[in-house]
Amino acid sequence: MSNPFVHLELNTTDAVKAKAFYGNLFGWKLEDVPMGPTTYTMLGVGQGTAGGLVQHPVEGAPSAWLPYVMVDDLAAATEKAKALGAEVRQGMTEVQGRGWLSIIIDPTGAMMALWKPKP
Repeated sequence: MSNPFVHLELNTTDAVKAKAFYGNLFGWKLEDVPMGPTTYTMLGVGQGTAGGLVQHPVEGAPSAWLPYVMVDDLAAATEKAKALGAEVRQGMTEVQGRGWLSIIIDPTGAMMALWKPKP
């Protein structure tokens, strides 16, 4: 079973400043996608793992990168992570018809998303 990193997401305290910084630093193509009350910016990085950035959904939390790991069975992977000592920060959630995610915090305090794309 292969569980690759498939997406890196920056939850940032200043989306405008982050877009200017990363766009200028790396020349990434930035594409804003409306997502309900917020805007999600897809990061076109060319070669490698795709990414995105969004205004941090947790007020007062610092900017942080969130890696996404693809899984075959999101419910089973989320439950297995919980059984191994992870905290489930966000249960299974559909993401605009693209797939489902859950967000976990591992026993050491690191956060990651588990991702199951739609077929």
